Formats: sequence, structure tokens, C-alpha cells
Amino acid sequence: MNTALNTKQSITHLGTELAKRIIPCLDVKDGRTVKGVNFVALRDAGDPVELAYQYSAQGADELVFLDITATHERRKTMVELVRSVARQINIPFTIGGGINEITDADILLNSGADKISVNSAAVRNPNFIDELALAFGKQFVVVAIDTKHINGKNFVHLNGGRIATEIETEDWIKEVENRGAGEILLTSMDHDGTKAGFDNDLLKKVNDSINIPLIASGGAGSIQDFVDLFKLSNVDAALAASVFHYGEILIPDLKSVLHENNIEIRL
Repeated sequence: MNTALNTKQSITHLGTELAKRIIPCLDVKDGRTVKGVNFVALRDAGDPVELAYQYSAQGADELVFLDITATHERRKTMVELVRSVARQINIPFTIGGGINEITDADILLNSGADKISVNSAAVRNPNFIDELALAFGKQFVVVAIDTKHINGKNFVHLNGGRIATEIETEDWIKEVENRGAGEILLTSMDHDGTKAGFDNDLLKKVNDSINIPLIASGGAGSIQDFVDLFKLSNVDAALAASVFHYGEILIPDLKSVLHENNIEIRL
């Protein structure tokens, strides 16, 4: 069994422990990369295997590959596509979507994924997080959380944001850390796809309260948004989709500006 990692720096690349990570996200539906606004109005963004190769070549630090309708449609993640993507890249790669039991995770990790991401299944069965951490080690377990601001509070949503829960986001974050999550991917549904910037206030509050890495998602629209994110919230990584998929931001340009702003980054 792998030794669990316990610090916020432990999952970053060896030799660049404090470096912030830039992570393109490949949301996949029916074998194609898609992107929407506030989790709806999806449009095609290209072939995921081709995009994965391009991002690896551009200098992305990691990739996240999410089969966004796997849970909703009650089907398993497309293992063959995962294998195809994994063959094309030489950077860490997280896979999520429809992972409901240990065997699902085992198949995906053996197909080439470096980490697995769980979301709805973890909310429905919180013990699943403990089981995954015990079976594979904390460093392989990412818990993705989709959050929305309602009446002054943040609430967890399931099934790609389709189902609201009464679980307050910050309470759930504390629980998943205690249960053995090695990393948290927090997506603001209010900011997702809007290109209006990340939810830096919430992200800072969460990041200051946990001891594991936090990946910010939702709202990237410009290079300045990434600068603001890291300076204001100090999260460990930034995840984005459409600004990368449609060539609005090139990863080498983004990293160059971050470096110029004295943000530790792997060039």
C-alpha cells in the first residue's frame, strides 16, 4: 500500500514543492470534450485525446478528465478513452465520473490514471472516501465538490450540479479531509463558465481551513484571473477548461505572467 501524504505540498511535483499548478480540465460527454456556462448549454470543444496531447506539450502540470454525465446516466467512465488519453501524456492525470466502488477506481488506475476523483458517490456514501484512501493511499484520492451560493450559504450539489443538497459546503470539506481525501477540487457553480474570475473569497476561506491541497475551479476568463486567484487565495492549483480549449489563454503565456508576478510556477 502507498504511504499516505499529509501536507499541502506533498502532492505537487518533486523538486518544486511550492509551485502552483495549472490544470486543464477535459469535461467529456459521448467521447467529446464539451464546455458550458453554469454547468448547462454545453458546446463541443474538441477531441479529448488530441487536447490532452496538446496540453502536455504546452507545459500543463496535470490534467483532469471528467466524464460529466457518467453518474447522471448511470454508466461507467469510458475506460478505453482513458487509456488513449493516458498514452498521449507524460504528466499526472486524474479521472472522474461514475466511480461508485473500489473496483471502478482500480480499473481506472490500472488504465493509466494517476489519481481518481469522486463527487456524488462520496456524498451518498461518505465511507467510500475512507475505503478509497485505505485501498490506494490518500495521494490517489481527489474529492470533487460542486458548490452553489444560496441565501447566504454555500451548498453541495450532485450529479454535475443537477441536484441540490442541504449539506453546507464548508462542513463537507472538513469531513472529506478527515475521512482521507488527499486533495479537494472545488468548483463554484456560480462562477463556472462565466469568465468573470474565480470565487476568491470562498477559496481563501476554504484553503485557510484545510491541510490538504485545494484546486480552484470555475470562472477563469483571463490571465489576470489566475494572478488574482493565487495572490488572493493562495490555493495550490487552478483548473480551467474553455479558456484553454478555445485558445483564449495559452499555458506558456499564462505561466510566464505568473512568474513575472512572483508566483512560484514550474516553467
